[in-house]
Amino acid sequence: MKHFVYFGTYTATSPKESHRKEGIYVYEYDPSQGFLTFASAAQNVQNPSFLGIHPRKPFLYAVNELHHGQASAFRVDPTSGALTYLNSQPTDGSAPCYLSFDPEGKWLLVSNYGNGTLAVFPIQPNGELGPHSDYIVHKGSGLDTGRQENAHAHSVLFDPTGNYVLAADLGIDQVLIYRLDRDCGKLSPHQPAYLTMPAGSGPRHMAFHPNGRIIYVANELKSTVTACSWDALDGRLEARQTLSTLPADFNQWNSVADIHITPDGKYLYVSNRGHHSLAIFKAGLDGMLTPLGYSPSGGEWPRNFAILPPGDRILVANEHSDNAVTYRIDSASGQLIPTGSQYQVPRPVCVLPVQFS
Repeated sequence: MKHFVYFGTYTATSPKESHRKEGIYVYEYDPSQGFLTFASAAQNVQNPSFLGIHPRKPFLYAVNELHHGQASAFRVDPTSGALTYLNSQPTDGSAPCYLSFDPEGKWLLVSNYGNGTLAVFPIQPNGELGPHSDYIVHKGSGLDTGRQENAHAHSVLFDPTGNYVLAADLGIDQVLIYRLDRDCGKLSPHQPAYLTMPAGSGPRHMAFHPNGRIIYVANELKSTVTACSWDALDGRLEARQTLSTLPADFNQWNSVADIHITPDGKYLYVSNRGHHSLAIFKAGLDGMLTPLGYSPSGGEWPRNFAILPPGDRILVANEHSDNAVTYRIDSASGQLIPTGSQYQVPRPVCVLPVQFS
């Protein structure tokens, strides 16, 4: 078994800045020791800010977070982890920020943050992307006039059954529910069509509990996490619990980013940008959360993180301090124990662990 970690990065953060040549950084991962070793870097890939691996084949995909967004496809060498560029397609939106796949790997879903849209792309047998087969426009605004002036689609993912698509829209405080026609790649609103989150929450990223009956929503603007029950038979979401991701005495600006749960379903983590930490929660048998404290992220602005296989370590990407830091997960308490290992990665904004047999 070969293990790799791919880092998506910002190659430039303003239109006046020249793009850095290296975009996606490839590291080999040793799960027995927890060490990363630099292997290669894919070049001339602009702002590959979110990555995903095909569920069945050695293909990797990236969104190019640009004013005129794109989605790009790569072939992966399972031995070295090296990427070979295949093709790109326009997302017909600005600042695409998330992607996901149907369980069979026939369709790629992309969310465009800037104009609040979703696009569906067919994945060809050779891994290339075809032109989008569907395009959904979210409409509305929210309480926060600075951040919710219009719809801002953020994360989009399938439920564990593969029958439903859930899309968190930060701009309109909704988690929308769709069905995908896997024959033609068309999305249709489900009924009920969405779950409304508390005003001004800004739902961003989501994570399903391994049991498939609970989904956790990280709310960027209010720095909260919401546990929702998920009925896969009816496609129905219900908010059941909302907790802060911050200490009660913290009164500075903060923005929640990423969220992940351990493979055994015991511990949930949420990254705080501003507090520069990971909030730690214990998930009960019913999926409800109990706060367990906070761990420093080892840098500034923990944009994204990943739980590394087999589930005993976390790798945190700190965007503003250009580093990635590993922690060991204490299985008895959920606390994060520093390993002393950190890696210099420029503007890391996505962490993707991949393994090949």
